[in-house]
Amino acid sequence: EVQLVESGGGLVQAGGSLRLSCVASGFTFDDYSFAWFRQAPGKERGGVACISSMDFSTYYSMSVEGRFTVSRDSAKNTVYLQMDNLKPEDTAVYYCAAAPWGHRAGTWYRGDEYNLWGQGTRVTVSS
Repeated sequence: EVQLVESGGGLVQAGGSLRLSCVASGFTFDDYSFAWFRQAPGKERGGVACISSMDFSTYYSMSVEGRFTVSRDSAKNTVYLQMDNLKPEDTAVYYCAAAPWGHRAGTWYRGDEYNLWGQGTRVTVSS
């Protein structure tokens, strides 16, 4: 079965850290680029970070650059999002997404670039 399963969300105080994990199964992990999206209540889903399959290039939204780090571990078929210095505005449901392309520097943040999605994990940052 093809699936992405996220974990690691929770409640944290502002300034704290969380690490989200996304375990992939049912497809060839190394052939896929992965991204993290988030959706806050009443807002549209937006791209947060991406790591490509071709050269492991990483991309970030301006709102998280310098605070979040995306990485991948082929041995564990897992993608991570390390989130540091969290802010209340980071509160959202975070989704893992995957796509079988190598490099999309200009459009990685678009949801329609991905064909696989996880169920999401909730992150709440208190002030």
